[in-house]
Amino acid sequence: MELSLLTPAHWNDYELLDSGGGRKLERFGGVVAARPEPQALWPPSLPQTEWEARAGAVFRKNKGSEDKGEWLLKRGTPQQWFVDYRNPAGLNLKMRLGLTSFKHVGIFPEQAANWDYIFETVRGLQATGVERPAVLNLFAYTGGASLAACAAGAEVTHVDSVKQTVSWSRENMEASGLDGIRWVVEDALKFVRREVRRGRRYNGIILDPPSYGRGADGEKWVLEEHIGEMLSLCAELLENTGCFVVLNLYSMGLSALLARTLAQASFPQLTDADAEQGELFVPDSFGKRLPLGVFLRFRK
Repeated sequence: MELSLLTPAHWNDYELLDSGGGRKLERFGGVVAARPEPQALWPPSLPQTEWEARAGAVFRKNKGSEDKGEWLLKRGTPQQWFVDYRNPAGLNLKMRLGLTSFKHVGIFPEQAANWDYIFETVRGLQATGVERPAVLNLFAYTGGASLAACAAGAEVTHVDSVKQTVSWSRENMEASGLDGIRWVVEDALKFVRREVRRGRRYNGIILDPPSYGRGADGEKWVLEEHIGEMLSLCAELLENTGCFVVLNLYSMGLSALLARTLAQASFPQLTDADAEQGELFVPDSFGKRLPLGVFLRFRK
């Protein structure tokens, strides 16, 4: 089994300018932001004065909080703005960004490598006779993967437990000139259990689970406790052929080998020839490679 290092290749509206000292300096369209990044363990390449000069938005964590904080803005830096993502295969997305109290801005830029894969895979399924592939996106956040599947012609079901995030995804769909995504505000595991009882089948399943989260009705999600059941249920939902799966894991300490072994337990028909697994990363402008999670994806 080989491990791949995967990075997005077609971003014009995103750039990792520098990383290090537990932080990263990024350009999203016309906005430069500095925010925490626990995996950036090396020293930054630019001096602190250069970071301060470039950053229009700087995230500061609240005292005693692991994740929550506030953004300090220079005059003229917007709270919300749009970026575009285009690739040579014809994927053309527009997404609204915004500065949240949890340091996120509305996209995970490294996921563009998976958006390309989803777009091309859905089109490939259509070429083999699956007229409108059914794709399920779980823990779907602001919907980059949903948009990629929809743009390729899939029938997309988008599931996230946070109503405001689903509304944000709908904005992104409309800004991208797309339509027809099915929106579900619900705990992902609860939804998947019900879909299995209904006998539903999907040609593609995308999973982007957090380490820890809460469902729409307070259901608790703990990755280590629930990922095995989730993958087993997804195996029941997936078509036997003409199908694909994309799995992302962000928790520090989780490996691509772990993702592969988890998937093998739920999809015993999976072979090394079917699957690709490895690390997602983005290089900064000085060539330092920032790891941003592990992935596994396969198609049959």
